[in-house]
Amino acid sequence: MIKPEIPNNEAERLHALRALKILDTSHEERFDRVTRIAKRMFNVSISLVTLIDEDRQWFKSRQGLDAPELPRETSFCGHTINQDELLIIPDTAKDERFFDNPFVTGDPKVRFYAGFPLKLREGVIIGTLCLADSKPRQLNDEEKQLLRDLGTLVEREIQSIQLATIDELTRISNRRGFLNLAEHTLNVCRRNKVSMSFILFDLNKFKQINDIYGHQEGDFVLNKFAQIMLSSFRDCEVIGRLGGDEFVAMLSDSDETKAEFVLQRFADAIEHANNTLNKPYKIDYSVGVTHFKHDTDKSVEDMIQDADVAMYQQKKQQSLE
Repeated sequence: MIKPEIPNNEAERLHALRALKILDTSHEERFDRVTRIAKRMFNVSISLVTLIDEDRQWFKSRQGLDAPELPRETSFCGHTINQDELLIIPDTAKDERFFDNPFVTGDPKVRFYAGFPLKLREGVIIGTLCLADSKPRQLNDEEKQLLRDLGTLVEREIQSIQLATIDELTRISNRRGFLNLAEHTLNVCRRNKVSMSFILFDLNKFKQINDIYGHQEGDFVLNKFAQIMLSSFRDCEVIGRLGGDEFVAMLSDSDETKAEFVLQRFADAIEHANNTLNKPYKIDYSVGVTHFKHDTDKSVEDMIQDADVAMYQQKKQQSLE
């Protein structure tokens, strides 16, 4: 068996998936309708809408399969998310990637698989609409197009969820999306009795960049800042753009030492960008950091406000130096 490769943009992909807040939610008719249609029209035993999390494939909708999730490393769909087009396996027993897969040699004895990669946007694939059956088969051109059409319906439903929680410019969580994810993470921290850190960023002289070089350059800075956050805070559950030139990150199981380590990695990445972008300006920022125990009675909004106060104090101190 060949395990599926991890996509190059895995951090961005997982962030986009989790920002949807769709994992581990109840079945919904809009997705179940598609999997029912697919199962009937293709005459297969299994039809699924899968979402590929860090170490599992979770089923938002499933027909013909009892398990709510399965390991990612043995999944067919883990391979599908690494390509832009359909993945079709006419006979798994004759494919070196799958012939000894436990779901081929054991129940549900998958011999045929076809998966459509579900894209949130170009390059970001979060799961699949897939078909599986216990008998080998081929799909003709008309059937392939039908699977694409049904997959596109699922994509549109997922994208309608995304519109409410994703910042349109930077493609990371907007304020609403961040607050939703942070609230969930806060509850996890409380259950597991681990501390957390909130980090608030504010871009310095951002208005000057807009005024002097134009809003296109301003948008470039916001996008670059968000991308560096994604890569630097890859161990962090939640990042977001609160609005304007304000960004925020929440670290769970974190203390001053962990936060300082991540912030140094971020600072190094910003410095590297400034040295290589060849822009007439530098990306500069202020930061406020606060730490909280698991039993804090503060809300997420309160903790963001405390980080904002810490950032203001840092700015005040810098102005005196």
